[in-house]
Amino acid sequence: MAKIMECIPNFSEGRDLEKVEKIMNVLRGREGVKLLDYSSDSDHNRTVVTVIGEPTKLEEAIVEFAGAVYENIDMTKHEGGHPRMGALDVVPFVPISDVSMDECKEMANRVGEKIGEMYNVPVYLYEEAATAAHRKNLAKVRKGQYEGFFEKIKEEQWKPDFGPMEMNEKSGCTAISARVPLVAFNVNLGTDNLEVATKIGKVVRHIGGGLRYVKAMGVMLEERNIAQVSMNLVNYEKTAVYRAFEMIKMEAKRYGVPVVGSEVIGLVPMAALIGCAEYYLQIENFSMDQILEKRIME
Repeated sequence: MAKIMECIPNFSEGRDLEKVEKIMNVLRGREGVKLLDYSSDSDHNRTVVTVIGEPTKLEEAIVEFAGAVYENIDMTKHEGGHPRMGALDVVPFVPISDVSMDECKEMANRVGEKIGEMYNVPVYLYEEAATAAHRKNLAKVRKGQYEGFFEKIKEEQWKPDFGPMEMNEKSGCTAISARVPLVAFNVNLGTDNLEVATKIGKVVRHIGGGLRYVKAMGVMLEERNIAQVSMNLVNYEKTAVYRAFEMIKMEAKRYGVPVVGSEVIGLVPMAALIGCAEYYLQIENFSMDQILEKRIME
């Protein structure tokens, strides 16, 4: 079986689609690398990319991709609803086929060192690649965001793992990780009150006493004039998608607010959605082997 690693870089541009396409062109037509998906959101002002490849080829592609991001995005002019600390905000590596988590950690370190040296950008390692316990959680690393990092980076405990010991004004800084697959799942509310979404997000997320593997926040979708609970489910096997969805519905009731829709950002493991089907349809004794497409591809 071929070695396949996944990378899901997020960069801080979701409105200027001409810039987005210029950046994405770096990943197109490359040997040993396949661009699976990318999604731009104007309210978040962010693009989420999913690319897979043979590790050596993927490493080359991501380093070049980083250069295109830094060249085209100026963080001094960036505004958006999603937390961010840099132009190339996060670069997680995920094992897919015949690749171990340790290999992903090694990849994170190599790419982090190259980005720091080549582009003069401070780099932080998080999740499984973290060099200290307080750096494991991305939310803690990114706290203060781009604007706050000019002072935060001067603190001893927040010295970068790679790159300069001072903030890059144009490009900000970048967080790189090795991690298991996550599901980016957002729930839209029938209200224009951002405070409601923010309160629900605080209750649902683990740090607020909610679901163990959920990170959540309230976001305003300006174009639709509705509030959204934006989530990352960092372990969908232990905290199912339907469980997070039902908890948001339950919490929304206290404000008299309906759930009007949901969305998945980027790609999602099939098992995460099958779990939802089993729950809502109350399917008994279901097996993944009953999925037609799965059997065809075996």
